[in-house]
Amino acid sequence: MSENQNVRVRFAPSPTGKLHVGGARTAIYNWAFARATGGTFILRIDDTDPTRSTDENTQIILRAMRWLGLDWDEGPEVGGDYGPYWQTECLPIYREAAERLVAEGKAYYCFCTPEKLEADRKAAQERKDTFQGYQRTCRNIDPAEAQARVDAGEPYTIRIKVPDGRGDVIVHDAVHGDVTFNAKELDDFIIFRSDGTPTYNFATVVDDARMGITHIIRGDDHLSNTPRQIMVYEALGAPTPVFAHISMILGTDGKKLSKRHGATSVEEYRDAGYLSDAFVNYLSLLGWAPDGESTVISRERLASEFSLDHVSKNPAIMDPKKLDFINGEYLHAMDDQTFADEVLIPQLHAAGFEPAGECLHDAAWYDLLAAALKPRTTLGPQVVDQAAFLYEEDAELEYDEKSVKKWLAKTGAREALDAATEALAAVEDWTPEAIEAALDPLPEKLGMGKGKVFQPIRVAVVGSAASPGIGETLALAGKDHVLARIERAKELAL
Repeated sequence: MSENQNVRVRFAPSPTGKLHVGGARTAIYNWAFARATGGTFILRIDDTDPTRSTDENTQIILRAMRWLGLDWDEGPEVGGDYGPYWQTECLPIYREAAERLVAEGKAYYCFCTPEKLEADRKAAQERKDTFQGYQRTCRNIDPAEAQARVDAGEPYTIRIKVPDGRGDVIVHDAVHGDVTFNAKELDDFIIFRSDGTPTYNFATVVDDARMGITHIIRGDDHLSNTPRQIMVYEALGAPTPVFAHISMILGTDGKKLSKRHGATSVEEYRDAGYLSDAFVNYLSLLGWAPDGESTVISRERLASEFSLDHVSKNPAIMDPKKLDFINGEYLHAMDDQTFADEVLIPQLHAAGFEPAGECLHDAAWYDLLAAALKPRTTLGPQVVDQAAFLYEEDAELEYDEKSVKKWLAKTGAREALDAATEALAAVEDWTPEAIEAALDPLPEKLGMGKGKVFQPIRVAVVGSAASPGIGETLALAGKDHVLARIERAKELAL
């Protein structure tokens, strides 16, 4: 099947927890493949684990998908012609499919107890059989007898009947190439449990077949499931989709990604201040690249250029520094007003610097603060620490000890602050340009280097030697506050 032939892909998470990085990348690849091929992206909730699947977890997944901007064409909240899109609502469909396979002689009832199966396994081990799986004990029970035992209430499972003489199972994988599995290693595996629930390898195939899924893009930890699933496709008489098993995501230490590497769920990254577009951009590059050079890839480009032939089979490394770099690139590309509205002001509210729903300053002030902080920001919450000095009471501003020692407690600092007071007090139009014009002559006038003049002023107003440009910093703080803070800092200056 060509990539552009009525493509239908699905992302089918199990709501047993939060949506993690690996699942998010799988969702992104499915979404991007559907968009790039003009296909259909389906969201399905595989909630057949009754002990761990919860509606709360489903809502967490849906929120994460919405934050990622991965709009689905069919599934929860949008509907579609191939529902239900929750597996718990499909049990009658699975039961009917399994019973049909039994009626067609492609599956059979098995009455072996766990004790019987364990005894058979041990016996096979003692005989040193090359195959030690299910011994097909119930495979040749007369169908009428089997039905009578079922009708009598005897516990049973349903097993697929792997055809005698079935040759190797070859998975034509779009990422790994052809992967061969020996059919002799496949036992007649269970498709329906004794508790009346389908197994994963059966339910997922029934759903994929009835939904017309053409390509299955998923993690390569599912590759070992694929030969059994192909057996089910063949038994159902359904076409086998194209498989694409994508690599694992590892930490920088080369080990499987886990909490020891930091955040693992999508919502943790959202709450840490990452932008959705930047996060999708970064995850898309964990195993795929359009040209081997691009780092910043817009959502639009991803949706138009994604293809399976550029997906690597090698494990991907989750590098937080690269994610931060990409997030910074997206922040720096914002205009000042957008940065103020979408990053700065929400962070100031979240930090409690400003009352929820209120702004203490006019739009020009926030735009100036945005222009000052944006180049210094790679992650949204960083603006909180950088802007904190603007919300401190003048008399309670804390000084960084190292900055005081280096710039205030030095000969000439008091002279510089006195000169700054005189120059700044005369500034009428309190703008960065006017402030800088007033301060620029001071180094030459005092016979000092620029650092010895400007850094004491900066420490006096900010509390440390690190801040945006001196003109922007003082303009944002306000004239009265600047003069009051400089006066206070003179007590520490030499």
